[in-house]
This record gives sequence, C-alpha cells and structure tokens, in this order.
Amino acid sequence: MSPLITVTEALAAAERIVFIDCRHSLADPDAGARAYAEGHLPGAVFAHLDHVLSGPRTGRNGRHPLPDPEGLAVWLGEQGITADSHIVAYDDAGGMFAARCWWLLRWLGHRGQVAVLDGGIAAWRAAGGVLTNTAAQRGAGTYVPALHPDVHVDASAVLANLDTAQFTLVDARSAERYAGVGETLDAVGGHIPGALNRFFQLNLEGGRFKPASQLRDEWLALLAGRDPAMVVHQCGSGVTACHNLLALAVANLEGGRLYPGSWSEWCSDPDRPVDR
Repeated sequence: MSPLITVTEALAAAERIVFIDCRHSLADPDAGARAYAEGHLPGAVFAHLDHVLSGPRTGRNGRHPLPDPEGLAVWLGEQGITADSHIVAYDDAGGMFAARCWWLLRWLGHRGQVAVLDGGIAAWRAAGGVLTNTAAQRGAGTYVPALHPDVHVDASAVLANLDTAQFTLVDARSAERYAGVGETLDAVGGHIPGALNRFFQLNLEGGRFKPASQLRDEWLALLAGRDPAMVVHQCGSGVTACHNLLALAVANLEGGRLYPGSWSEWCSDPDRPVDR
C-alpha cells in the first residue's frame, strides 16, 4: 500500500480507519490541541508532538527525542488502537507532523496499514468531508509492538561516519538553516559535515506530495548514484526528516534511516564539528 492516502480513498474507507490528528505549531505548542477541540475528522484521536510523539528532553538529546516505545504502545492501546488497525495520520502542514507519526508506527512494527492523508485537513474539507468537535469514544485495547531498532542511528554512529563514510547524511532543513543563516530554533547554526541538503518542502506542490515519478527523479538526482538505503536522514529535531523518508517511500526508494536527535542534539555538544 502507498504510504499516502487520498481524501477520496479516506472518505470511502472512513469507517475502517483510525485517524490520528497530528496538528502542531512549533511556535505555539498548544495550537494543535485547540484546533482538535474546535474541529477534527470524525473519530480522530489527537497525538501531541511534544507529549506523545516525542520523549522527555534532557538538553543533550535534541528537541524531539524518540518516545519510549512501550509508553507509546500504551498510549495507542488507550486510544483503542492495535497493531492491526488501519491508521491514517493527518495535519495542516503538508504532512510535516503526520510523517513523524507514520515513521514512529513503522518503528514500532505496526502490522496494519498506516498512511498519511495527502493534503491533510484542508483537502478533507475541500472534498466535503465533515468535521466534529466531539472527542473520539474508543474502547481501550492493547497495542503489542514489534520494535525495529535498526531504522535509526544515534549521534555516536554519525560521529564515527565522519571518518568511515558508511552512509550519506541528508539534512531536511531549509537551505538557510543548513548554511547557518538565520538560525532561530537552535543555539548553533550550521550543519553536520558532509551532509547533503534537501528541504522537506521540496517534496510538496500545492500542499500535496509531488507524483511518485517526480519525487523519484528529484531524489535520484540529489543522491547522484548513492544507494537510498544507505542514507541517514536528519533535520532540526528528527521531525521533518521523517517527511523526506515518507517521500522516498512514495518514490519506492526505501531503506533509509533516521537520526532522531538531528541538529538540535548534534550542536548541543561543542566538541562535535560544524560546517557552514
């Protein structure tokens, strides 16, 4: 199944789908919860980026560290979600946050179908889909994870790779932040030495993902002969890097891994090298 689902497909299968609302604002962390309360897809549950889709911050592990997998599994079970549920994640930011949910479920070893709603809530409304402000009423269940620990790397692996060049890093931040210009989210500007740059927004056109063939051509041009399966993706905090991983899955170029700590973890240690 494609990791994207169209609104037409989602409307047709809505009764069999568990929607997860992933709306968020980095500038206003409570914005997503307010938006969910004002109106969301029928039956949708809300997953807060900071509290559900991320773990506690220590000041040295990045702005959005991975959540505890067992804790995430408990939360999913409390929402009535099992490992066989058909899940569709959505947001209002071109999949920026929904892609994080998609990747986390794959990390947990989700057996059912999991996809991101292409175009998000705006596309849903444009197609005549209704919204509700009634919170989802789902019976609690049990989510049994089957974790895939090999889909991500840590800072030590990235540091060692500077000498061994076992994989290629791709940075999903804007060209300006990659170059260390106008950095506002992290204390240090710049990028990890050797990283390529592919701004995640380049995966979109008109708020939706570009066609698979176009994504494939663009990514193959960027990688210039490098194996997509030997790419590690990072961004500022491990969120928009998942958008690039989703785009590659759409393009049938899977196998890449995530560096969850990303730039915000990397730059927290002054001994780690920085390029600008």
